[in-house]
Amino acid sequence: MTQDMTPNRRDIVTLTGAAIALAAAPFPLAAKETTPMYGLIGQMMATPGDRDALVAILAEGTDAMPGCHSYVVATDGENPDAIWITEVWDGKESHAASLKLPAVQAAIAKARPIIAGFGHRFETTPVAGVR
Repeated sequence: MTQDMTPNRRDIVTLTGAAIALAAAPFPLAAKETTPMYGLIGQMMATPGDRDALVAILAEGTDAMPGCHSYVVATDGENPDAIWITEVWDGKESHAASLKLPAVQAAIAKARPIIAGFGHRFETTPVAGVR
């Protein structure tokens, strides 16, 4: 620019070229459209004395679930018949599809007789963490 702060032709061409180059440059993930992940946290109650059997059934039917980032079965420290299941999926659709998998269907059928009920259930949108 000249001393009087009036842009000259060279400055305008340079700034225009820089703006075009910047617009064409790839941006990090934040600029991309992403589908939000889907999370579930739920409490399940086993029939009295069957919590360990329920945990074992749920653990064996959850090996290969496409789109599942995390599936954690945990025992409840205060209730000897309760477990907590925490799941993280790449989307709600993947979770729904998992319920139709033969291994998951078999686990549900095997577990049904020793499921006494369900407690709290929370749907979440995971936004950070270890993958």
